[in-house]
Amino acid sequence: MIRVLISLIVLLTSFSISHSQEVLCNIRVVPKSDLPISDRQKLQTLQKSAKEFINNRKWTNEIFKDEERIEFNLSFNILEKISTDRYSGTLQVQYSRPVFKSSYYSPILNYLDKEIEFDFIDTQPIEFNENTHTSNLSSILSFYTNIIIGLDYSTFRDNGGSIYFQKAKKIVENAQSAPENGWKAFESNKNRFWLSEELLDSKYNIFQSALYNYHRKGLDMMHDDNEKGREFITESIETLRKVKQINPTSFILQIFFNAKADEISSIYSNAFQDEKNRIYKILTQIDPANINKYNKIKENNLTNSPNDRISLPN
Repeated sequence: MIRVLISLIVLLTSFSISHSQEVLCNIRVVPKSDLPISDRQKLQTLQKSAKEFINNRKWTNEIFKDEERIEFNLSFNILEKISTDRYSGTLQVQYSRPVFKSSYYSPILNYLDKEIEFDFIDTQPIEFNENTHTSNLSSILSFYTNIIIGLDYSTFRDNGGSIYFQKAKKIVENAQSAPENGWKAFESNKNRFWLSEELLDSKYNIFQSALYNYHRKGLDMMHDDNEKGREFITESIETLRKVKQINPTSFILQIFFNAKADEISSIYSNAFQDEKNRIYKILTQIDPANINKYNKIKENNLTNSPNDRISLPN
């Protein structure tokens, strides 16, 4: 009987371990070269601790296979030691989504957060509580993990990521009394507050639909019907023009195009000329900051076949 119980415990434990993690986060912590060796060693511990905190935690109620895990990158650049256990710097957040029947990964988020400040004691675990602001480090890690899960879900199901955007917003709300920057509306119109705020604001619901149509009906279809998939992508970008009309300085719109500009340029490199002219005009209106990248769309003026395959960046 004891052996049966032990076998059952081992089986359940192994099942939990192999199926519980929804994300696979790759973390790099790069300390400034003039930091003392002791701090550089300490920050290597941070890299290990942060990775374990994210990858070993249960973030959803769903079961993921290993190959289904959402993989993303967090790169801390530590620029200053403020006090014994306190550091500041930047955080590069990167997430790309796999495209159906392709080895290509489509960039969804590529954002540099410049408001990074936290305490880290290498002898203490990183702890997080959904109902309170335990530490700035755990809140930042949990915030971006929920944002990325939400974005991933939203590309596979229309408005599918709302529950995770709500979790991210709850983290923001819990941090309103925190002394660190990045959490409050008045500090900037481009920070964690506004990222979660705009992703949940009902007036931006069309952004969620555009995100879904661009990826699920657009990119995922291009392997079987290149032209039809590109039509959905064009419709999605036209939808985003409405977001621009609602708020010309929309943060989520800037986030989207900062990640997508190179990809969009490549997608339309094989389009018909009238289609190129149409999309180029739209892009110059809603994303002038990346005009140099979109100019490449007009460089190739050859007549293309509707069966030409998508040309995407490596």
